[in-house]
Amino acid sequence: MTQRTGTAGTIRRVATTATAVLAATTLLVGCGSKNENTGGSSAAPATSPSVDPKSALLAAVPDEQDGAFRFSGVDGADKISGAVDPATKAMEISVSQKVADPEFTMDLSFRVIDERSWMKVKVAGIDGLQEMMKIPTRWMTLDRAKIKEDPPVYTGTDPGDTAVIIETADTVTAKGDGTYTGFADLTDGTEVADALSSVDVAALGEAGKKVPFTAVVGADGNLASLTLEIPAAGKQKAHKYSVKYFDFGKGPKLPAPSGKDVQKAPADAYELLNS
Repeated sequence: MTQRTGTAGTIRRVATTATAVLAATTLLVGCGSKNENTGGSSAAPATSPSVDPKSALLAAVPDEQDGAFRFSGVDGADKISGAVDPATKAMEISVSQKVADPEFTMDLSFRVIDERSWMKVKVAGIDGLQEMMKIPTRWMTLDRAKIKEDPPVYTGTDPGDTAVIIETADTVTAKGDGTYTGFADLTDGTEVADALSSVDVAALGEAGKKVPFTAVVGADGNLASLTLEIPAAGKQKAHKYSVKYFDFGKGPKLPAPSGKDVQKAPADAYELLNS
């Protein structure tokens, strides 16, 4: 998912670094406009020929007028999920990463409300590993001043950066039944490169200028999915970058953690964030 400055970029960087550090540690110790939201993601009616398909697709991208919704995504081996509540400028985003040798999993979550943020970490598969890390299992209140790079904040209603990707397409074709196709230019500026920072755009060469994508708009007028087919290049295998938005108007409320569910982040949590 999105790698631009903010929550999603932070979570991927931290998760990748943390799993590598934990793996080494365990080896050493033996870690536009839309229709009214009605939910669902069934196919939308075919776009009127008088409507530019690219504009119609961009208009379907979630915005601040939408009700709370959920999202999920796949970026290579990374699987990310979460929810967004535009009314309160709140987002929750989680990633689960697995390490094969030694075998364990780490679930890392952020919850943000405007510029306030909390983090939760859960490590499973090796007894005592979380205690060894000195990381609590509760939500931890974060101090932005103690985070060196990309402090998590609310960054809007398009966590998959679908609009950034669609904007790079010269043309978009409406196939009917709410399906659109086009070619994204991943070399078209730093914004799309940052959004897909897991992709070696330079290695793609000319192929990076014409990466096929398919998008689907649901019957409610909301973007339901976007999938990029990223080709192999150099040491990078061919893979899919996909985003799904769903449950518009039915997403969860995301209150600030309180009471016994939360504590201040200890120094070890900031070491993880700043590693």
